[in-house]
Amino acid sequence: EDINNLAYALMLKDATMEVMIPEYQEILLLLESRAKEWKGISLLSLTHGQPASPTTVGKSFFLFASRMSPQIESLAHQDFLGKINGATGNFNAHVVAYPHAPWLEISQEFTESLDLVWNPITDQIDPHDYIAEISHTYSLLNTILIDFSRDAWGYISRGIFKQKTKLGEIGSSTMPHKVNPIDFENAEGNFGIANALFRFFAEKLPLSRFQRDLTDSTVLRNVGVSFAHTLLALKSLKSGIEKLEVQEETCTKELRENVEVLGEAAQTVMRKHGIDQPYEKLKELTRGKRITLEDFRIFIEGLELPEAEKKALCLLTPETYIGLAEQMVEKFSTPEES
Repeated sequence: EDINNLAYALMLKDATMEVMIPEYQEILLLLESRAKEWKGISLLSLTHGQPASPTTVGKSFFLFASRMSPQIESLAHQDFLGKINGATGNFNAHVVAYPHAPWLEISQEFTESLDLVWNPITDQIDPHDYIAEISHTYSLLNTILIDFSRDAWGYISRGIFKQKTKLGEIGSSTMPHKVNPIDFENAEGNFGIANALFRFFAEKLPLSRFQRDLTDSTVLRNVGVSFAHTLLALKSLKSGIEKLEVQEETCTKELRENVEVLGEAAQTVMRKHGIDQPYEKLKELTRGKRITLEDFRIFIEGLELPEAEKKALCLLTPETYIGLAEQMVEKFSTPEES
């Protein structure tokens, strides 16, 4: 076990630093690139599946990039632990054989020579707490990307995105017209398998009866499987993102069909000026109904508001009601290298 724990730590470290982090970063950069490209394209939001205050396509993509960043950073600063201390962690046989050797110093020096963090206090095995930590991080990163995959799938279904066709690719086994969002479906499936394993590792590996049982050994042999499914998912996700073409006309159509989302803006201004029962008034105008911009403007003109406020509200459209979405992408995205 003094050999095995170091070998696993080195494999996990190399896989994380040399393979996994660069692959995640590639997705992060793709999301940021699309966020900057589409930051000004207005998009109807859905909360609870219902029309809500508009956002932009770019801001929606940037959300996932911003969620990924701290988790990638966590992987980059993860400690990978190692130990050399004998059958139950006390250097028993070592001390009998060489009673005057500085075993603690020897153990620390050798472990650190491998660029691992020395763990001096263990039983027969390293308790695998750091593997549980890293498994949680991988699981969270993959969950964020499952969330993105589902949203991308939904946007394709709504017609927000068209997918570039690929020569020779079959869209559907029976319906030739279709371009199915298979990359995002494959990504979601492989992330799910990987996460099932990562969560099991995090729950199981820190558990060991008394000074050691063997259950960790058979489990650790499957760590590579979780990495493999994650890599397959990232490959699919990259392919899917690169196929996306935003359909601005669909975005605009959705927004113009849902003028009632401007009710939030009107209600807020009404509250600002002390108008009685603003929510109820807007509810009567908009709830469960489709209204036109003309309906909205007539409603605004009938309110006891300062003329400047009325004018600003009457100029508002669902496409322009995006708050600071565009500026937020500009402010918080990674500066492009010159």
